[in-house]
Amino acid sequence: MGGRVNRIGPRVNGFVVPPHPAGITLEGRWARLEPLEAEAHAGDLYRAFSSDDSLWDYLGYGPFPGAAAYHRWVKDHEARLDPVFFAIRDLETGHACGVASFLRIDAAQGVIEVGHICLAPELQKTRAATEAMYLMMQWAFAAGYRRYEWKCNALNQPSRRAARRLGFAYEGTFRQHMIVKGHNRDTAWFSVIDSEWPGLDEAFRAWLAPANFRDGARQRESLSDLTGLARGADDPTLARG
Repeated sequence: MGGRVNRIGPRVNGFVVPPHPAGITLEGRWARLEPLEAEAHAGDLYRAFSSDDSLWDYLGYGPFPGAAAYHRWVKDHEARLDPVFFAIRDLETGHACGVASFLRIDAAQGVIEVGHICLAPELQKTRAATEAMYLMMQWAFAAGYRRYEWKCNALNQPSRRAARRLGFAYEGTFRQHMIVKGHNRDTAWFSVIDSEWPGLDEAFRAWLAPANFRDGARQRESLSDLTGLARGADDPTLARG
Protein backbone atom coordinates (compact mmCIF):
# COMPACT_ATOMS: atom_id res chain seq x y z
CA MET A 1 0.00 0.00 0.00
CA GLY A 2 1.11 3.56 -0.67
CA GLY A 3 1.77 6.15 1.98
CA ARG A 4 -1.10 7.58 3.97
CA VAL A 5 -2.83 10.48 2.23
CA ASN A 6 -2.67 13.72 4.22
CA ARG A 7 -6.24 14.98 4.14
CA ILE A 8 -5.89 17.89 6.57
CA GLY A 9 -2.75 19.71 5.38
CA PRO A 10 0.85 19.71 6.54
CA ARG A 11 1.59 19.94 10.24
CA VAL A 12 2.91 23.30 11.45
CA ASN A 13 5.82 22.66 13.76
CA GLY A 14 7.65 25.14 15.93
CA PHE A 15 5.28 28.07 15.42
CA VAL A 16 5.60 30.70 18.13
CA VAL A 17 2.98 33.45 18.38
CA PRO A 18 4.70 36.60 17.05
CA PRO A 19 4.69 39.98 18.81
CA HIS A 20 2.24 42.79 18.21
CA PRO A 21 3.67 45.73 16.22
CA ALA A 22 2.46 48.50 18.54
CA GLY A 23 5.15 51.06 19.36
CA ILE A 24 7.80 49.92 16.89
CA THR A 25 9.85 52.28 14.70
CA LEU A 26 11.34 51.01 11.43
CA GLU A 27 14.22 52.79 9.75
CA GLY A 28 16.07 52.18 6.52
CA ARG A 29 18.35 54.17 4.23
CA TRP A 30 15.60 56.36 2.71
CA ALA A 31 12.52 55.95 4.91
CA ARG A 32 11.55 55.82 8.54
CA LEU A 33 8.19 54.60 9.83
CA GLU A 34 7.27 56.29 13.10
CA PRO A 35 4.22 55.53 15.28
CA LEU A 36 1.61 58.01 14.07
CA GLU A 37 1.09 60.93 16.46
CA ALA A 38 -1.13 63.94 15.90
CA GLU A 39 1.24 66.46 17.46
CA ALA A 40 4.29 65.17 15.61
CA HIS A 41 2.82 64.39 12.20
CA ALA A 42 -0.68 65.70 11.47
CA GLY A 43 0.37 69.14 10.26
CA ASP A 44 3.03 67.87 7.85
CA LEU A 45 0.80 65.10 6.58
CA TYR A 46 -2.16 67.36 5.98
CA ARG A 47 -0.01 69.76 3.95
CA ALA A 48 1.43 66.87 1.96
CA PHE A 49 -1.98 65.33 1.26
CA SER A 50 -3.98 68.50 0.63
CA SER A 51 -2.78 68.96 -2.96
CA ASP A 52 -4.67 65.92 -4.28
CA ASP A 53 -8.12 64.88 -3.02
CA SER A 54 -8.01 61.74 -5.20
CA LEU A 55 -5.64 60.22 -2.63
CA TRP A 56 -8.74 59.41 -0.58
CA ASP A 57 -10.81 57.82 -3.37
CA TYR A 58 -10.31 54.25 -2.19
CA LEU A 59 -10.06 54.88 1.55
CA GLY A 60 -13.02 54.80 3.91
CA TYR A 61 -12.38 58.37 5.11
CA GLY A 62 -11.25 61.70 3.68
CA PRO A 63 -10.76 64.09 2.09
CA PHE A 64 -10.74 66.32 5.15
CA PRO A 65 -12.19 69.85 5.15
CA GLY A 66 -9.23 71.35 6.97
CA ALA A 67 -6.11 70.76 9.04
CA ALA A 68 -8.07 70.65 12.30
CA ALA A 69 -10.32 67.87 11.02
CA TYR A 70 -7.33 65.81 9.94
CA HIS A 71 -5.61 66.46 13.28
CA ARG A 72 -8.71 65.12 15.08
CA TRP A 73 -8.73 62.02 12.85
CA VAL A 74 -5.07 61.31 13.62
CA LYS A 75 -5.63 61.92 17.33
CA ASP A 76 -8.48 59.39 17.29
CA HIS A 77 -6.37 56.74 15.56
CA GLU A 78 -2.87 57.23 16.94
CA ALA A 79 -3.25 54.90 19.95
CA ARG A 80 -5.26 52.13 18.31
CA LEU A 81 -3.93 48.59 18.41
CA ASP A 82 -5.62 47.50 15.20
CA PRO A 83 -4.95 49.19 12.86
CA VAL A 84 -1.51 50.26 14.06
CA PHE A 85 -0.72 53.43 12.09
CA PHE A 86 2.68 54.79 11.07
CA ALA A 87 3.81 58.04 9.55
CA ILE A 88 6.30 57.55 6.71
CA ARG A 89 9.15 60.05 6.77
CA ASP A 90 11.29 60.55 3.68
CA LEU A 91 14.81 60.73 5.11
CA GLU A 92 16.14 62.67 2.13
CA THR A 93 13.69 65.54 2.62
CA GLY A 94 12.85 65.07 6.29
CA HIS A 95 9.13 65.36 5.47
CA ALA A 96 6.41 63.15 6.92
CA CYS A 97 4.52 62.53 3.69
CA GLY A 98 2.84 59.14 3.92
CA VAL A 99 0.81 56.85 6.15
CA ALA A 100 0.54 53.07 6.33
CA SER A 101 -0.67 50.60 8.91
CA PHE A 102 -0.62 47.03 10.10
CA LEU A 103 -4.19 45.79 10.50
CA ARG A 104 -6.33 42.68 10.93
CA ILE A 105 -3.55 41.47 13.17
CA ASP A 106 -4.12 37.82 14.08
CA ALA A 107 -0.92 36.87 15.86
CA ALA A 108 -2.33 33.54 17.04
CA GLN A 109 -2.58 32.45 13.39
CA GLY A 110 0.53 34.32 12.25
CA VAL A 111 -1.40 36.59 9.88
CA ILE A 112 -1.01 40.33 9.43
CA GLU A 113 -2.13 42.81 6.75
CA VAL A 114 -0.69 46.05 5.43
CA GLY A 115 -3.18 48.75 4.51
CA HIS A 116 -4.51 52.30 4.93
CA ILE A 117 -1.66 53.29 2.61
CA CYS A 118 -1.75 56.95 1.63
CA LEU A 119 1.29 58.43 -0.10
CA ALA A 120 1.53 62.13 -0.91
CA PRO A 121 2.58 63.02 -4.47
CA GLU A 122 6.11 63.89 -3.28
CA LEU A 123 6.54 60.36 -1.88
CA GLN A 124 5.02 58.40 -4.74
CA LYS A 125 7.41 56.47 -7.00
CA THR A 126 10.39 57.09 -4.73
CA ARG A 127 12.87 54.75 -3.12
CA ALA A 128 11.54 55.87 0.26
CA ALA A 129 8.02 54.68 -0.61
CA THR A 130 9.25 51.27 -1.73
CA GLU A 131 11.59 50.93 1.22
CA ALA A 132 8.74 51.73 3.62
CA MET A 133 6.74 48.79 2.22
CA TYR A 134 9.83 46.59 2.40
CA LEU A 135 10.54 47.54 6.02
CA MET A 136 7.01 46.60 7.08
CA MET A 137 7.13 43.26 5.27
CA GLN A 138 10.62 42.54 6.59
CA TRP A 139 9.51 43.23 10.16
CA ALA A 140 6.46 40.97 9.86
CA PHE A 141 8.39 37.93 8.67
CA ALA A 142 11.33 38.52 11.02
CA ALA A 143 8.81 38.69 13.88
CA GLY A 144 7.42 35.28 12.93
CA TYR A 145 4.25 36.00 10.96
CA ARG A 146 3.45 33.31 8.37
CA ARG A 147 1.20 35.28 6.05
CA TYR A 148 1.30 38.93 4.96
CA GLU A 149 -1.81 40.30 3.24
CA TRP A 150 -2.65 43.16 0.89
CA LYS A 151 -6.26 43.93 0.01
CA CYS A 152 -7.72 46.69 -2.12
CA ASN A 153 -10.78 47.81 -4.00
CA ALA A 154 -10.83 45.66 -7.12
CA LEU A 155 -11.20 48.86 -9.20
CA ASN A 156 -8.04 50.35 -7.71
CA GLN A 157 -5.62 49.55 -10.51
CA PRO A 158 -2.65 51.47 -9.02
CA SER A 159 -2.94 49.42 -5.82
CA ARG A 160 -3.19 46.17 -7.76
CA ARG A 161 -0.10 47.07 -9.78
CA ALA A 162 1.74 47.98 -6.59
CA ALA A 163 0.90 44.62 -5.02
CA ARG A 164 2.24 42.76 -8.04
CA ARG A 165 5.38 44.94 -8.15
CA LEU A 166 6.04 44.18 -4.48
CA GLY A 167 5.82 40.45 -5.11
CA PHE A 168 2.36 39.64 -3.76
CA ALA A 169 0.40 36.73 -5.20
CA TYR A 170 -3.16 37.45 -6.34
CA GLU A 171 -5.61 35.11 -4.62
CA GLY A 172 -8.99 36.20 -5.96
CA THR A 173 -11.73 38.80 -5.58
CA PHE A 174 -14.46 38.88 -2.94
CA ARG A 175 -17.54 40.22 -4.68
CA GLN A 176 -19.78 42.73 -2.86
CA HIS A 177 -17.41 42.55 0.09
CA MET A 178 -18.11 46.01 1.53
CA ILE A 179 -20.04 49.24 1.21
CA VAL A 180 -17.56 52.14 1.35
CA LYS A 181 -18.74 55.74 1.24
CA GLY A 182 -22.07 54.48 -0.09
CA HIS A 183 -20.51 52.52 -2.98
CA ASN A 184 -20.09 48.80 -3.53
CA ARG A 185 -16.57 47.46 -3.07
CA ASP A 186 -15.36 44.20 -4.55
CA THR A 187 -12.08 43.39 -2.79
CA ALA A 188 -9.00 41.92 -4.49
CA TRP A 189 -6.87 39.77 -2.16
CA PHE A 190 -3.08 39.35 -2.38
CA SER A 191 -0.54 37.72 -0.08
CA VAL A 192 3.06 36.77 0.56
CA ILE A 193 3.79 33.74 2.74
CA ASP A 194 6.88 33.01 4.79
CA SER A 195 8.33 30.42 2.40
CA GLU A 196 8.34 33.06 -0.36
CA TRP A 197 9.95 35.77 1.72
CA PRO A 198 13.67 34.84 1.44
CA GLY A 199 13.61 35.20 -2.35
CA LEU A 200 11.59 38.42 -2.21
CA ASP A 201 13.84 39.81 0.52
CA GLU A 202 16.80 39.27 -1.77
CA ALA A 203 14.93 41.00 -4.61
CA PHE A 204 14.19 44.05 -2.46
CA ARG A 205 17.78 44.26 -1.25
CA ALA A 206 19.06 44.12 -4.82
CA TRP A 207 16.66 46.84 -5.94
CA LEU A 208 17.36 49.14 -2.98
CA ALA A 209 21.15 48.81 -3.30
CA PRO A 210 22.78 52.11 -4.32
CA ALA A 211 24.49 50.31 -7.20
CA ASN A 212 21.07 49.72 -8.78
CA PHE A 213 20.63 53.44 -9.46
CA ARG A 214 22.39 55.41 -12.17
CA ASP A 215 23.23 58.97 -11.23
CA GLY A 216 21.64 58.30 -7.88
CA ALA A 217 18.10 58.14 -9.29
CA ARG A 218 17.48 56.06 -12.44
CA GLN A 219 17.04 52.35 -11.71
CA ARG A 220 19.08 49.76 -13.58
CA GLU A 221 16.77 46.84 -12.77
CA SER A 222 13.07 47.19 -12.00
CA LEU A 223 11.61 45.80 -8.81
CA SER A 224 8.88 44.08 -10.83
CA ASP A 225 11.52 42.12 -12.75
CA LEU A 226 13.36 41.18 -9.57
CA THR A 227 10.28 40.07 -7.63
CA GLY A 228 9.01 38.24 -10.71
CA LEU A 229 12.26 36.27 -10.86
CA ALA A 230 12.02 35.58 -7.13
CA ARG A 231 8.52 34.18 -7.48
CA GLY A 232 9.30 32.31 -10.70
CA ALA A 233 8.25 33.21 -14.24
CA ASP A 234 5.82 30.28 -14.30
CA ASP A 235 3.95 31.39 -11.18
CA PRO A 236 0.29 31.61 -12.35
CA THR A 237 -0.52 34.30 -9.81
CA LEU A 238 1.71 36.77 -11.66
CA ALA A 239 -0.59 36.79 -14.68
CA ARG A 240 -3.66 37.79 -12.73
CA GLY A 241 -4.72 40.47 -10.27
